Amino acid sequence: MYQDRRKVIVIGGGLVGSLCACFMGQKGYHVVLYEKRSDLRKDSYMRGRSINLAISHRGRVALRSVGLEETVLGSAIPMQGRLLHGKTGALQSMPYDPVFNNCIYSIGRNSLNEVLLNAAENYDNVKVKFDHKLVNADIRRGVIRVQNKTTTEVFEETADLIIGADGAYSVLRSAMLMTPMFQFNQTHIEHGYLELYIPASSGDKMTPNHLHIWPRGQFMMIALPNKDTSWTVTLFMPLDNFTSLRDEDSIMYFFENIFPDAVPLIGKNSLVHTFLSTKPSQLISIKCSPHHFGSKFLIIGDAAHAMVPFYGQGMNSGFEDVSVLSELLDKNHLEVKEIIKLYSEMRVQNVQAVCDLAMYNYVEMRDLVMRKSFRARKAVDEVLYKLCPKIWFPLYNSVSFSSLEYRRCLENKKLQDKECNI
Repeated sequence: MYQDRRKVIVIGGGLVGSLCACFMGQKGYHVVLYEKRSDLRKDSYMRGRSINLAISHRGRVALRSVGLEETVLGSAIPMQGRLLHGKTGALQSMPYDPVFNNCIYSIGRNSLNEVLLNAAENYDNVKVKFDHKLVNADIRRGVIRVQNKTTTEVFEETADLIIGADGAYSVLRSAMLMTPMFQFNQTHIEHGYLELYIPASSGDKMTPNHLHIWPRGQFMMIALPNKDTSWTVTLFMPLDNFTSLRDEDSIMYFFENIFPDAVPLIGKNSLVHTFLSTKPSQLISIKCSPHHFGSKFLIIGDAAHAMVPFYGQGMNSGFEDVSVLSELLDKNHLEVKEIIKLYSEMRVQNVQAVCDLAMYNYVEMRDLVMRKSFRARKAVDEVLYKLCPKIWFPLYNSVSFSSLEYRRCLENKKLQDKECNI
């Protein structure tokens, strides 16, 4: 099949879907991107929301491939390490990469999504259709049914390649779930999260260029910087604890005892208002296999491997999905059905490994970082990494600052743990 007559449908105009449209557009394919929501660039409410993400090496590589890395990093803030907040207010810095000084970057989700949508629409061969919802897919016939939410019209569509980037509750994945031999595992963890906010007026009291963490065992809070010196804060804790905080007294008692130094930064009124007006969100981890069906259907990003957000790899792994797919599509001697089968074989084990790493990192961030044994291990990692960086590659560095396959990162961790008798 020649590239100039390939038609590609992308379902989902979020981060991974819009980047995928850029890659496909760059190849000269005829691309249609369907997004069920309205255009966030025209929605004042959506534009006002600020959920932050961390861009690391894998995401940067993908952005670089479509000429967007400099644009995106220009709107992002470098974070050189973690800054731990003890209950007494003591601070401890833990650099991410003391050898090569690599860092990760904080950026607002919607800001990044806007850049990607603008870039996709710059291709004449890419059409972005908002308010168009995937109703279902007849994957045996090779067609999808899409609803125009404005007119309520439902119509059938098909293409040479249909890519589902429609998130953790993917409609396309649900259709694949009905097929023989499709394996699916979904885990809701007991912890939920709530978004809080440190305004710019208090943000200058925070040490810049760090990801701030308040580790408290079963509770954890993190803060990522914004360009205007405000900070986006996320509180993670068991859902049962959220339900117990039902009035001003209980909310303030909890924060003044667990996160005392954060109270004046966030502000009492803001804390109470957010807790009383907002429900916590749930966290989900999804694994499935394979990621393709038949000769044209493929799922990527959260649709294929939603993960808990504790390694900062949800977006980065999704962007890497697109990079891997793009490289395979460049193999002109292969048909689409061969490419998507090969893609599944290459990605399933890797993304399942990073799902596991994300679960592990939650325990590390909320609990292990405060243990002397963990800090001793980190010190050993740092020394060995400085002495022989080509041989001893710490887990975090291999995940965040390289393109080493995720499963290899996990295998290296297990080997290093054994060497250190952990």
